[in-house]
Amino acid sequence: MHETNRFAAGVIVHDLVTDRIATLHYAQRSWSPGPAWTIPGGKVDPGEEIHIAAARELLEETGLVVAPADLRLVHTVQVKEGWDGKGGFLMFVFAASAFTGELVNTEPTKHLEARWAPAGALPGPMFPTSKTALEAYLDGGPAFTTYGFDDTPDHHRLVEA
Repeated sequence: MHETNRFAAGVIVHDLVTDRIATLHYAQRSWSPGPAWTIPGGKVDPGEEIHIAAARELLEETGLVVAPADLRLVHTVQVKEGWDGKGGFLMFVFAASAFTGELVNTEPTKHLEARWAPAGALPGPMFPTSKTALEAYLDGGPAFTTYGFDDTPDHHRLVEA
């Protein structure tokens, strides 16, 4: 049987010395109404451990290196309908303050910019799941939220910062 999953992983890289967070400005895609800011992350490959996927995606998208063991799970989002229209997924968001490397836009065909943003002045509009996870991380909010269900906004809306 072919192994599949519907998992995504994101990483909040928080430079505690400068109180800045690594953000990416995602170019408009078929599943988004326009460019939007987000945290680094992406799909978890079938059979891949989620924290390892998070560290891999971070490196692939930003050039920043974190040890999977240094990642701390800070938020989980259950999304009713995914980016590909094939159903829901779970997004696991980790935080890391120990990292090496320089923040760069390693995927210029996907992202318009990679930027260190002040934790108190994050850019917008931001993907709602990223915004929710960042707010929960920064404010000590809930560790779990849902998105796209009856009690949450339409999943295509972007949330202004």
